Amino acid sequence: MASASASSSLVVHNNLLQFPKSPYLSFQSQFNPLRLRFPSSFFSSTTTASSTIRASSALLLDSESSTQQVQAIEEDFLACPICYETLIRKGPSGLNLSAIYRSGFKCKRCNKSYSSKDMYLDLTVASGLRDYTEVQPVRTELFRSPLVSFLYERGWRQNFNRSGFPGHDEEFNMAQEYFESAKGGRLVDVSCGSGLFSRKFAKSGTYSGVVALDFSENMLRQCYDFIKKDDILLRTNLALVRADVSRLPFSSGSVDAVHAGAALHCWPSPSNAVAEVARVLRSGGVFVGTTFLDFMPWILRPLRERIAQTRSTLTGEEIEDLCMSRGLTNYSCKIQQSFIMFSAQKP
Repeated sequence: MASASASSSLVVHNNLLQFPKSPYLSFQSQFNPLRLRFPSSFFSSTTTASSTIRASSALLLDSESSTQQVQAIEEDFLACPICYETLIRKGPSGLNLSAIYRSGFKCKRCNKSYSSKDMYLDLTVASGLRDYTEVQPVRTELFRSPLVSFLYERGWRQNFNRSGFPGHDEEFNMAQEYFESAKGGRLVDVSCGSGLFSRKFAKSGTYSGVVALDFSENMLRQCYDFIKKDDILLRTNLALVRADVSRLPFSSGSVDAVHAGAALHCWPSPSNAVAEVARVLRSGGVFVGTTFLDFMPWILRPLRERIAQTRSTLTGEEIEDLCMSRGLTNYSCKIQQSFIMFSAQKP
């Protein structure tokens, strides 16, 4: 669109050992169960029972410490879109809709506050402004329309098949192959539209959290309308965020995967947007996008751009150059007619 489970086996991540459905247990915990001392009268059972209590007590205390550590990791990626300072959060922890909606966020540097509206968190630079309004490019404003937002999954997106798009189910499977190395991490679906792919990523259980991000308020409202009809999605770590793709509200190196489905041709400045994607990706993070290719002869492009006062589509070579010039590597793509799916990785 336009304008933004963990495995059941043991996993080692950032020096933390993750047990299925359990908090993280630190390898470096300073808690030593052997230092526990109890009065001899406390135990009426055998020495074996004493050892069991010591071990379980250590596990409990270490679990509480680890839970706080997990929450810190979970909440340290949302950032102020003005200065990129990590936001201070007040409210319930978690990346799900209910927790985000009931939380308040504030930048300690700018002293600017951010809050949720209509079940999405507004993290745009203009958030909270009362008198100032800003006119966006025509393509951006088009997808802010309630009508287009309503029609997007009711015929609009399906028409992309005429240009070679393989259909949303196949596109999702293709993207999942590219995101293999990002499993268990955090995924941001920029320019998510009505959340067609955001919901698929969240429901797959592949990621620890999914952020559906778009600049269009009506697209995010439409996304919520779809989510609230699905009890499974309501319980997943799926958050709705309004933001500008050229000013992503995330800390640098805090995201494992970024997806941009049928989006690049709608961005006012693809170069700025890809630079932002590269900034928020962690080392090894993956960027996957789809868009329409430009097949117009190069000699006619200046005339078209002069008439339209803008340019919407790029060639395959330009997309590769755009990704590589922003420091991304391992570029690859699949092309079918005017459809291209490309992938690049942050070194």
